[in-house]
Amino acid sequence: MTVDNPLDAPEVVEADSETVKCDGSGGALGHPRVWLNMEGRGQIDCPYCDRRFVLKPGAAGKAGH
Repeated sequence: MTVDNPLDAPEVVEADSETVKCDGSGGALGHPRVWLNMEGRGQIDCPYCDRRFVLKPGAAGKAGH
């Protein structure tokens, strides 16, 4: 799910590539690690914790994990 308003996300993280991982950053209180791909949209929200990952301006969009 992607939403354009950054105020809708509980946390916004700038990313260096379109592929990011998220585990909730809560240690034992986090969630299973998932790999997310922005697929050219420039941002993606984690389906577990709603953390929003936004591609940094000027970052090379294509990269693997």
